[in-house]
Amino acid sequence: MKLNCVVVDDSSLQRMVIAKLVNNHPNLNLVGDFSNAIEAKNCMTVHAVDLIFLDVEMPVISGFDFIDGLKVKPQVIFITSKAEYALKAFDYDATDYLQKPIVLERFNASVKRALDLYMLRQDNHEDEGDHIFIKSNLKKLKVFTNKIKWIEAYGDYVKVVTEEDTNLVLSTMKSFEKDLSKDKFIRVHKSYIINIDKVERFNSKFAEIGVTKIPLSRNKKEDLIKALAIA
Repeated sequence: MKLNCVVVDDSSLQRMVIAKLVNNHPNLNLVGDFSNAIEAKNCMTVHAVDLIFLDVEMPVISGFDFIDGLKVKPQVIFITSKAEYALKAFDYDATDYLQKPIVLERFNASVKRALDLYMLRQDNHEDEGDHIFIKSNLKKLKVFTNKIKWIEAYGDYVKVVTEEDTNLVLSTMKSFEKDLSKDKFIRVHKSYIINIDKVERFNSKFAEIGVTKIPLSRNKKEDLIKALAIA
């Protein structure tokens, strides 16, 4: 098994060092190395990437801004010379954080962590179904998407309503929508995204999930009919 990797660092010397480490590792495949986030993002629209070795401090677009702009987020190992970025890196669900200069033993430990996490996610995906991770009340929660009933705008938060419970997540509806399958979820109102499989009945004004009536925007009834037909 090999993870497809890209290296993003504005320092040509550091980029060369990391690229060499990647090329020498039996479980990594270097897709490309780039001096800026724009080039890397263009590459990732063409090639599937499992792991990014990413410098934090870069001109124009920082490593953190780069991750914020990705719709599909691979694993990330942040690389920087400043230890104070470590805490923020893990707020971005980083697989690991390497401080320059990079030591081979520490590099290999990070790669092992990435490989282990990749295998764990593959096993979970096969055994338990699609899922997302949300952060609520300072805790990271694993939520299976087939158990989500609807998502509701709630001020600066979104309310995620599942078969078991309800959680508030600091996010926008647009951002949250990106993480959901378009085959299973549809935005029927500026304040609501619903799981198509949970809809029991609907009319021109509401979609009903259990005893809850979800309002439909004027032009969303036809979209819901099409989505239900496909599902």
